[in-house]
Amino acid sequence: MRFITFSLLISILCGCSGNQKPSSEQEKPLARVLSNDFKDFWYDGQAEITSYNLEQYRYGEMRRGTAVLIFVTEDFLPDVQVKANQQSETTKTVLKLNKTKNFNTGIYPYSIMTSVFYPLEEQNHALKVTNSVQEWCGQVYAQLNNRNDFEITSHSYFEGEADQEYKLSKTHLEDEIWTQIRVNPADLPLGEIEIIPAMEYSRINHKEFKPTPAVASLEQKDSIFEYCIKYPELERKLTIWFEATAPYQITQWKEQIGNETTQATKMKRIKSSYWSKNKNKDAYLRDSLKLN
Repeated sequence: MRFITFSLLISILCGCSGNQKPSSEQEKPLARVLSNDFKDFWYDGQAEITSYNLEQYRYGEMRRGTAVLIFVTEDFLPDVQVKANQQSETTKTVLKLNKTKNFNTGIYPYSIMTSVFYPLEEQNHALKVTNSVQEWCGQVYAQLNNRNDFEITSHSYFEGEADQEYKLSKTHLEDEIWTQIRVNPADLPLGEIEIIPAMEYSRINHKEFKPTPAVASLEQKDSIFEYCIKYPELERKLTIWFEATAPYQITQWKEQIGNETTQATKMKRIKSSYWSKNKNKDAYLRDSLKLN
């Protein structure tokens, strides 16, 4: 097992760099080869749900809450870019991530959700990313669609941010890093790169959603990989820790902005077809995830 993880690290360090041309800039994305072990884990008709203890820095103070990562494969319609009701010749299989955060700021609650639709059949950027933030003052919503360019739509109740539509040239996305880790860590960008920071960061910090210079690194510490993205211009660093063997489960992450630190630590993981567990009798599953 040590040989396997070491080989993976070598392939990542030697075969992936910040100067590598993103697959979306090629004429046609390369096909992705998925192992039988990958298919056995991800194509079993269930989602992987992992809960995290969240320490969220907001308004100058630390807030306690919960975060959840939900990974599941599903059929996706690439033209209209929505979940397909059934598989067909026109659908693509994606690994979908729904990442949620819930915490309180004094009297009122925050709810944040990011969704990432990452293609499994081709080496391409995320096909779609969405983010929404709700709190008692109002709500904001942003969406990226991967077409000829990255097409951005954003709505906000803040003055100066209101309704926006624009395009960006394709490059690395911080939001797709989470799915890249689960599919193949060798796809992770390394070195000096340009990357678009997470929608969540841009929205709640009122930053322009655009490519930003960064330095990405990967280190192995025993059975855990540590992936780090540093944004010098933003004085921000994101670190994600994940297991060094498939299916590369994410154990914790930390975001540092200046002297402010937000971090999440794994509590519990289950696999479940959660969409069918919507009766009162199924509420015990929240207890198993330590979310009550």
